[in-house]
Amino acid sequence: MADGQGSGVTTQQSTRRGVVKQVLSGDAIVLQGQTTQGPPPEATVYLSNVTAPRLGKRPTETVTATPDEPFAWEAREWLRKKLVGQVVTFVKDFTASSGRDHGRVYLGGTNPDNAENVAKSAVAEGLLEVRTGKISDEYTQELMALQEEAKAGHRGRWAENANKSREVTWVIDNPRSLVEKYHQKPIDAVIEMVRDGSTYRLMLLPSFEYITLQLSGVKSPSTRGSDSKPEPFANEAKFFVEVRLLQRDIQVTLSVLTGQSDSAREELKSYERPRSKPKKVDYACGVLMHQALRMVSPKRKKSFSGKVVEVVMNDSIVVLKDDGKEIKIHLSSVRLPREQGEEGAARPPVGRQFRPLYDIPFMFQAREFLRKRLIGKVVNVTVDYIQPKSEQYPEKICCTVKQGDTNIGEALIQRGLSKVVRHRSDDENRSSTYDALLAAEATAEKSKKGLYAEKSADRKDTQRIQELAGDAARSKQFLPYLQRGGRNEGVVEFIASGSRLRIYVPKETCLVTFLLGGINCPKGARPGGPTTESEPYHAEAYQFTRNLVMQHEVDFEVEGIDKMGNFIGYLFVRQPEGGRPQNLSELLVEQGLATVHHFSAEKSGHYNSLVSAEIRAKNARRNLWANFKEEAEDEERKQQADDKSERVVEYKKVAITDVQRGNFKFSAQLIGDGPKLEKLMGELREYLQSNPPMTGAYHPKRGELCVSKFSFDNQWYRAKVESIKAGTAEVLYVDYGNRETVQANLLGALPREFATSAPFAKEYALALTHIPNDKDYAASSDQALEQVLFSVSTADLNVEYRATGTEYAQVLIEIDGKKTDVGRLLVEDGYALAEKRREHRLQQLVNDYQEAEKKARRERRNIWEYGDFTGSEI
Repeated sequence: MADGQGSGVTTQQSTRRGVVKQVLSGDAIVLQGQTTQGPPPEATVYLSNVTAPRLGKRPTETVTATPDEPFAWEAREWLRKKLVGQVVTFVKDFTASSGRDHGRVYLGGTNPDNAENVAKSAVAEGLLEVRTGKISDEYTQELMALQEEAKAGHRGRWAENANKSREVTWVIDNPRSLVEKYHQKPIDAVIEMVRDGSTYRLMLLPSFEYITLQLSGVKSPSTRGSDSKPEPFANEAKFFVEVRLLQRDIQVTLSVLTGQSDSAREELKSYERPRSKPKKVDYACGVLMHQALRMVSPKRKKSFSGKVVEVVMNDSIVVLKDDGKEIKIHLSSVRLPREQGEEGAARPPVGRQFRPLYDIPFMFQAREFLRKRLIGKVVNVTVDYIQPKSEQYPEKICCTVKQGDTNIGEALIQRGLSKVVRHRSDDENRSSTYDALLAAEATAEKSKKGLYAEKSADRKDTQRIQELAGDAARSKQFLPYLQRGGRNEGVVEFIASGSRLRIYVPKETCLVTFLLGGINCPKGARPGGPTTESEPYHAEAYQFTRNLVMQHEVDFEVEGIDKMGNFIGYLFVRQPEGGRPQNLSELLVEQGLATVHHFSAEKSGHYNSLVSAEIRAKNARRNLWANFKEEAEDEERKQQADDKSERVVEYKKVAITDVQRGNFKFSAQLIGDGPKLEKLMGELREYLQSNPPMTGAYHPKRGELCVSKFSFDNQWYRAKVESIKAGTAEVLYVDYGNRETVQANLLGALPREFATSAPFAKEYALALTHIPNDKDYAASSDQALEQVLFSVSTADLNVEYRATGTEYAQVLIEIDGKKTDVGRLLVEDGYALAEKRREHRLQQLVNDYQEAEKKARRERRNIWEYGDFTGSEI
C-alpha cells in the first residue's frame, strides 16, 4: 500500500461512520460519532495516498506567523463546504508510525456505484497531489490518472495563476476602526474555533481578518475555571455551539461596547449564511441565555411516570399515575396550530359548528400522531413549570414528556405539527429541553414539513368529517354501508356512559353515536331530564369502558339504528399481540356493570356468550349482582312470555332476486308485480334508446335515483346511489335488490315519469335464525342460503316480526312436491343457529327450530362438526 508499507505501519482495515465536525486541511478532517447525549467521541483522520498544501499558522508569543502554501485555503474550503455537518464513512487503510489513521472517506455510503470518494473528487478538481509511495497499487493508479486529467485541464493548483495565496490579518490593532469599517453591516465569516459557549475565533471574508468574538448579553461557563477544570455546563455549552456553528457559513454584525475599547467585544446576532434572504436563528443567543439562567439558579424538577389514557389536544394529555389518580398535563413550550394567522385557517361558514380538531390545519394530524404514539403507553413526565390561572385559561401543568428516549414535544415539532412558544428573555418558565425544541422547529421549517409545507391544491390541512349525531335522516343513509361491511374499524373519540360512545369511522370519514347492543347499562344523571340522579354503578361502568377503549382503535358491528339516528351494535376491544378481540358488551356484563337485554340480545349471534357472562357475574356477586336472589326474573322476559297475541299468517308469492352475505338478508319481488315491472323496464329502455344519457353530463349524489347499466346484460335499470368515492359509485338496483360498483360518469339521470313508481324489490331477513359468529362457518352458511333460495323460481313469504327497521320473514319453498321451511332447513343442516324468541305467537315455530338445532348438534352437522362453539353444550 502506498505510503504505508514499511516498519511501524499497521495495515488492518476497519470502518467507522460519523459526522464531519471540522476540516483541518485539504487532507485532514475531524470525525465525530453520532449521538445526542453529551459531546460524542471524535477522531482526526487523514486521506491516504494524497497530500494537501499546508495552511499558514497564526502568530503566538513565541512563534511568528507563517504564510499559506499556494492553493492551501482553496483546498481546505472546498473540502469544508462539502463535508462539514455531513455523515461520512471512513475506511481505514493503515495506521502510520505516528499513530495517524489514513484511509478513504466516502460521502453517501461505501458502495462505489452511489458513494463519492472524497479524495478522488479532490484530485480530479486539482486540489490535492497524489503521493505514490514505495508501491503503486490499483487505487494509486486511479488517483494518478485523475491527476493527469486535472493537469491537462489546468484545474486547481495546476492552473496558471495557482501560485497565489491569501494574505491574512492575524492581529487587529484597533478593533473600533474595524467596527467603523463595516458600519454594523452583516459580514460573511467562518468560525474556526469555539473556545467556550460565548467566545469564538473566526475568519472574516473575503478580507481574511482573524478576530476573537464574544457574544454580547450572555456569558458562558469557562472551559478553564479557577482550578483549571471546566465550570459546570461549560462542555455542554461548547458542544452546543460547535455542532451548530463550527466551520459553518455565517454572518456577523460587529460592535465595540462602552468600556471595552481595549478588547473587541463584538456582537453576534447569529445569522446563517443563506442563499437568499438572511434569517435569524434564535437558538444561538436565546437558548444560550436560557441555559445560562438555568445554570445560575438550578431547580429540582418533579418527575413521575404513568400511562397515557387520553390525548386532549396536541399539546395536552391525561396521564394515569401509579397511585391511580389521573392528571392533565401540557407539553412545555409547545404551541397549538392557530385558528387564524400564518397557517391560514379560518372559521367555517355561519351555520356550522366550529370544530377546532377538524377545522384548524394540522390539528387532527397532530392529535393522531400523539394518539397512535402514546395511548396506553407508559411515559416519563418532568414538570417544568406551572402556568397560573388567568381570566381566560385555567391553571396549566407544563411538562416535558418522554416515551423511552424520545421527547414527544420535540418529535411533534420536528414533523411540523406544532410550533415552539417564543418566551421572553427574562421568562424562566419554559421547557427544560427548549434548545432541542427550537432545533427541531428549524429542521421542520428547512424540510418544509407540516405547517411549513408549501401551499398547494392537493395539500390536505383540515379533515372533512361528517357529524351524524342527532341527524336520523343522514344516519339512515350510512346504515347500509356500515351493516354490509360486517366488522368496521373505528376510533373511540368520546365516552358518555358505559354503553354510549362516539366513534370516528375513517372509511366513511364520519362521526357516529354508538350504543352497545344486547345490554342494559346504568344510566347517568341528566339535569333537566327524566333522570336527575345517576343509577348505581353508572360511574364504575363509565370508567371501565373508558379505561378499555378511550381513543383506542376498535372494531364494531352495526345491527340497527334508533329513532334519534344512533347506531346500535357490538363493539370489540382489540387485544395486544393479535389476540382475539373481546366483546365490550360481554365484558361489562361479566363485571356486573350491565345486564343482558334479552329481547335485543336474542336476535344477535352473541346471545349465548352474553347469558354465560351474566351467569358468571351472578355467581361471583359482582357489582349489580351483589344482592342477587335466584328467584329474581327479568321484567322484559316476562312481558314477552305474557304476550298472548296469535300468529298472523298471510303468505305472499314472491321471487327471490338477491341474497346478501353475512346477515341472512335477501331481496324479493311480488309475483303479482311481474307485468308492471316488465312494462316499466320496456318503456324506460325505449325512452333511453331514443334519448341516450350523455357520458359525464349527470353528476350523481348520494341517495338519488338514477339509471345505470348492469354489467351482466348491459341493460338500463333504475338504481339508487349509495356512495360515491374516487370517481366510482355504489348503486342499488331498486327493482331487483342487487348492488354493483360502477363508474360515476356512466350513470344517467332518471326521467321524472319513471321516478314515481315504488321499488319492486323489498329487503327481508330470515326469521328465527342467525348466522354463526365465525368467518369460515358464516361463508358456508351464506352459500347454503343462496343455493336453497335460488333453487326455485318462486317462494311463499310471511312476515313474522319487525326489528331495527327490518322485516323478518318465514320463507317456504317447494322441494319434491312438499313445502319446506328454509329457516328450519338451514338450522337442521347445521348452517344456522335457532333464535330463542319468547313471543307467545311464535312459540310453535321456535320449538320446531330448537328441535332442528338439537338434531344438527347430535349429528355433528357442519357448524357443529367439532362440537358446540357457543358455550351452551347440551
